[in-house]
Amino acid sequence: MNGMKFCKKLHLDIAASAVSVFPRKVIRGGYIDEYGRIMKFDKYKGDGTYILGYHGGHFRNFEDYESWEPLNPNDEIRMMHFRAGREAQKQMNNEVYSFPSTGALMECSWEGFGLETFSRILIHHKQAKKIFDDHGKFTLEMVKILAENNAQVVILWDDYGFKNGLFMSPRNYRTYIFPWIKQICDAAHKHDCKIMLHSCGDIYDIFEELVKLGIDAFHPIEPSTANPDYDIFELHEKFGEKITFVGNIAPQMLATGTIAEIEEYSKKLIRELAPGGGYIFSSGHSINPAVTLDRWQAVLNIREKYGNYPINVPD
Repeated sequence: MNGMKFCKKLHLDIAASAVSVFPRKVIRGGYIDEYGRIMKFDKYKGDGTYILGYHGGHFRNFEDYESWEPLNPNDEIRMMHFRAGREAQKQMNNEVYSFPSTGALMECSWEGFGLETFSRILIHHKQAKKIFDDHGKFTLEMVKILAENNAQVVILWDDYGFKNGLFMSPRNYRTYIFPWIKQICDAAHKHDCKIMLHSCGDIYDIFEELVKLGIDAFHPIEPSTANPDYDIFELHEKFGEKITFVGNIAPQMLATGTIAEIEEYSKKLIRELAPGGGYIFSSGHSINPAVTLDRWQAVLNIREKYGNYPINVPD
């Protein structure tokens, strides 16, 4: 409930209610989560805020992974988090919406090992398939449970790339990940539930395929990749009738940009993407501690002034 109230104070309309990535083992400075990821709290020098960050993989090899307790979609804590988010939303008269959110296939798979170790595992098809299938089955069952309990939207946290391209070849995505994404989307849609994919990085080479698989919304179309073609405005021109775009004021701009730059880009997003619907105005990742109050207030001022229908934003 406190998290939802905090979102309201920041004028955020959506709060993510995690139903996975829970701690499995406490370690000095943090914990190892249920996917085998080492997570630690880092102190941001700017204001002393502690931020949870990824610090490598717990698994040294496939055998370590096999000995780890499997993910259980029926663990009661998952639905406790989902119900708590929904109850908080109800108590706040739907001023902030709670969307259940879960790790999925790519990001949580490689991060349990670290990228170097996982890259070696990809050479061994049976091992790679086992890992992706384990996480695919878990995510599918989790989405089914949520959709059957009237979740309206489920967010998948699943970075597929970095600033210079995909984490692995498109062929590997088609082999290991896309069949599960199709099943996940189909299972959600059966209960009129939508799937939002959060993926950082440049995923231009597989974007159209993800649309065809049934993803309903994408966040954030990262604006700071090295690929000029991975552009939210151009992608909206091509796919705006098929999916919802969520984004994408760059965190770098929110941390170091001028107020004028932030205002102009915010207006451009609303002016070009919002008419006709299918757009959610948001940051290009998150609101991190480096974002100053005056810059965030500039974003809110633009949303307050221009973020209502009918859309009318001057050039």
